[in-house]
Amino acid sequence: MNNTLRRQVSFIFIALLAQPVFAAQTPEGNQEKSKLPSAEIQSFVETFETIREGYVEEMSDQDILNKALKGMVSGLDPHSEYFTKEELVDFNELTSGNYAGVGVEVEMKDKRLTIVAPVDGSAAAEAGILAGDVIVKIDNTLITDLGMQDIVTMMRGEVGTTVTLDIERDGEIKHFELVRRLVEDASVTDKWLGEGIAYFRISQFQGDSSEEFHLAIDKLKKENKIQGVVLDLRNNPGGVLQSAVGVVDAFIDTGMIVYTNGRHDMSKSQFTATEKNTKLANTPLVVLVNEGSASASEIVAGALQDHQRAVIMGTETFGKGSVQTVIPLSHGDAVKLTTALYYTPNGRSIQAQGITPDLVVPQATLTFEKGQFFVKEAELKGHLGNGTGGEERTSSDVKSDIGELAKTDFQLYQAVTILKTLPKLSHK
Repeated sequence: MNNTLRRQVSFIFIALLAQPVFAAQTPEGNQEKSKLPSAEIQSFVETFETIREGYVEEMSDQDILNKALKGMVSGLDPHSEYFTKEELVDFNELTSGNYAGVGVEVEMKDKRLTIVAPVDGSAAAEAGILAGDVIVKIDNTLITDLGMQDIVTMMRGEVGTTVTLDIERDGEIKHFELVRRLVEDASVTDKWLGEGIAYFRISQFQGDSSEEFHLAIDKLKKENKIQGVVLDLRNNPGGVLQSAVGVVDAFIDTGMIVYTNGRHDMSKSQFTATEKNTKLANTPLVVLVNEGSASASEIVAGALQDHQRAVIMGTETFGKGSVQTVIPLSHGDAVKLTTALYYTPNGRSIQAQGITPDLVVPQATLTFEKGQFFVKEAELKGHLGNGTGGEERTSSDVKSDIGELAKTDFQLYQAVTILKTLPKLSHK
């Protein structure tokens, strides 16, 4: 590398670092810029020269610089990333809930590419990929030492194309062949579970999820009075903080929802409930969570738990309690930087811990013994009537109470069971 190019690379690198978004604070509150270490800058320039001239494959100067910047940012923590202009477009599509891919949320956990949750209705969910699965290989490429953006790029592609994933689960390798599709996920679904119990499922927190949720509440309210609510956040990997706040706001009318705290003033914020947005302030509520519930899902569960507003049920959550801020740079690239931790209203940090449910209920598959036989009083010949005109119940009625819900979703069945007791408990 000649001296002109060396000076150019040095200038580029210094220009990128010399104007940080967050300036250091002196004890007096005045901002000051730390001086760049000249020896390390010289080492960077020499390393750049060595790669440019001696690496086995020819690389452009821009590619080398991008890899250097990506390495600098990704080395901070699993959630910080450097985006080129093109990658920033892809990232914005992901957070909008409209993209072509297989539909999984992934995180690096102990240097293993772990699936936080499959997206509802995606190719991955339909193929049976589960939270906690570890991706070992994408197509024919081992994911070892790949950057997160490289991994996302490999899993995305044109609609209708195929990608293969080798996944480790319980010590075994399972092979999945998935067809990429356009993921246009409506993040909120709703239905009735009977007896006035409304079920709301939020698959991820997109920019408009709060509005979707409030519209879903209004829709069900027009159909019937809501006597109880199951809020299902299982395998919800998180998303937009403000959407999570809006969901909590539907259930509480005053007090703190969440606050964030970081090194700099712009990283400190707090969100409180507003009475005008509260639609279900006194309705009995059960929130379902599991190991795939992360980030914004944990904000919702933690806030409702601290306010003693809901029974949190399921299994311990993922434990992502950090806040990422996408900071645009002057030339069109951006840095997604971890800038703060978030805290529940009672000051709990969820980072690397998660939310422990009030009632730990693992998912289970129920089996029923065949050939069971029992009778009830109503089946005895000559039995007396109820006396108050109540409907008689036979053994077949008892079996129907167990129903398909207990067989297909034991956690949800338990949530409904608990909900039926909450109104009685509230009158004691």
